[in-house]
Amino acid sequence: MDNQSFREGVARAEDALRRLFPATPLQRNEHLSKQFGAKIYLKREDLTPVRSYKIRGAFNFMRKRLEAGEASASFVCASAGNHAQGFAFACRYFGLKGRIFMPVTTPQQKIDKTRVFGGDAIEIELIGDFFDDCYAAAKRYSQDSGAAMVPPFDHEDIVEGQASVALEIERQLKGELPDMVVMPVGGGGLASGVTSCFAGPGAPDFRFVEPLGAPSLKTSLTEGRRMRMPQIDGFVDGAAVAEIGALPFELLGGFPADHVILSPEGRLCQTMLEMLNLEGIVLEPAGALSIDALRSLRNVIAGKTVVLVVSGGNFDFERLPDVKERALRFEGLKKYFILRLAQRPGALKDFLGLLGPDDDIARFEYLKKSARDFGSILLGIETKDARNFDGLLQRFEANGIRYQDITENQVIADLLI
Repeated sequence: MDNQSFREGVARAEDALRRLFPATPLQRNEHLSKQFGAKIYLKREDLTPVRSYKIRGAFNFMRKRLEAGEASASFVCASAGNHAQGFAFACRYFGLKGRIFMPVTTPQQKIDKTRVFGGDAIEIELIGDFFDDCYAAAKRYSQDSGAAMVPPFDHEDIVEGQASVALEIERQLKGELPDMVVMPVGGGGLASGVTSCFAGPGAPDFRFVEPLGAPSLKTSLTEGRRMRMPQIDGFVDGAAVAEIGALPFELLGGFPADHVILSPEGRLCQTMLEMLNLEGIVLEPAGALSIDALRSLRNVIAGKTVVLVVSGGNFDFERLPDVKERALRFEGLKKYFILRLAQRPGALKDFLGLLGPDDDIARFEYLKKSARDFGSILLGIETKDARNFDGLLQRFEANGIRYQDITENQVIADLLI
């Protein structure tokens, strides 16, 4: 890809985007700057009209088709998240009909929000339990109706639209490029666009962040070819992609695998809560990835100017208990056990006496009476210092209490907790 012509295309895309919204803020964050000893800037893509950067690609895709003379064009997409909302907003702006295929399992809150952005310009069809089902339905609809399929990341017009983030950063830093740009990666449209736009002499150091449970780019760079993950953890729904896009991987394939940081989902939850409680910034899991990566970059960013692309803020607060739970378990402040307790008068009282002053019972449930003399119990303990568990487990063993720590056993934990 010729850098000059690509930048010209991105400049046209950015200029057109100004009809929809002003450039998103680039804000120096004093809390993070002090914490990590660097000049940390947040590129606030969570402040677009649809609270994510996805509107850039969808808008650019449609704009270019209209400029090519397809005035009666109709469009279709498959998405249960930010891409659907950006697509809906663009359809309403252009006054064009669009159809969105979503899984039946999509939360009502996301469906309602997409309808708000699209109004009468869109129709939503719920089909299948998984994304692959609605993606296949959208492709069939495109073939049968002639509607243009708007992909979430794997198309040159999408990449070009997402790359407008880079030109805004350049302008907001008054032409002085940052030392490093950190970006989340799902399908790769944003990362490939920004890196292509900045390519050339004096380009920043680029780092990419994926969820630990969906390492598509890192695995593909390690193997030297595009790899599809056989299974992914969908918690970071805005970036949990089984296979990075073909075009994005072509553009990102020259980067070393060690430039991709894998963010543990539990640590990411800590970051989300920290930004909410200390900064008042509401982020979805994917939107917090670049900030969370600072914990892995501490030793290489001291004294540098670092831009973090904050990709989205579409967070459903019904997920907040799960975020808190994951953060506590990652910090070692909450654990779950299955243990056997004698079924005799005073046994429970004796057991409670083993708890420390900062230990709190978060879950206590008899699972079954497996024997006449003993009962099995599901126990959840929350404490103020992870080291407290060392003493608690020593007291369990000293008093002959048989237990199994199931905190990290995902299969059992998902079944029982």
